[in-house]
Amino acid sequence: MSVSEENWLAVDRFLTDTLVGEDDVLAAAKEASSKGGLPQIEVSAPQGKLLMLLAKLTGARKVLEIGTLGAYSTTWLARGLPEDGEIITCEFEAKHAEVAQKNLERAGLAAKVSIQVGAALDTLPRLAADGAGPFDLVFIDADKVNNANYVEWALKLTRPGSLIVLDNVVRGGGVLDSGEGDDDDAAAVRGTRAALELLGSDERLEATAVQTLGSKGWDGFALARVK
Repeated sequence: MSVSEENWLAVDRFLTDTLVGEDDVLAAAKEASSKGGLPQIEVSAPQGKLLMLLAKLTGARKVLEIGTLGAYSTTWLARGLPEDGEIITCEFEAKHAEVAQKNLERAGLAAKVSIQVGAALDTLPRLAADGAGPFDLVFIDADKVNNANYVEWALKLTRPGSLIVLDNVVRGGGVLDSGEGDDDDAAAVRGTRAALELLGSDERLEATAVQTLGSKGWDGFALARVK
């Protein structure tokens, strides 16, 4: 059987309906984000539930998210935390943060989440200085140019046993490109490749990556455990 886009979208819908489920709160978050003019680049429902399961499997109590968007992934992560768990999530765009805050309030999760508005590379040093860590799980899904920088900061803000998750590492196969050029895609490839090389070479980490195919196209994520 040849694999077409129609095939793998149908499989994704089947897996979502059979294993995941997307309740009214999550559906409303996506709808509100769309109406608010946010780009439709949030994780898929299966990916969101994976984040929730990873939070549970690691026993995470403190989560750092880099890239909030409309808080769809934040909602999944928060559902994986205990009652006293907390998430600090970094969002560059104030407009996105406003939509995210309303989505979290609707989900009854606002008390668990603190949205930090501004450039993450300004926020992360401040978190370190304030002793906000160590975080048990870090999810990186922001501008790809700075992926390696985000991984470096994740290492500073975690502990042995913490998990770092880096999204969008395959980019429809674009990760194989050289990254030459001045356009945004080339810059994203360079940033992604630099992050992957760091994950694979840093002796403080054990890492792998998984390709994915679904409603978000051909992509993948990297997982790294802090030794």
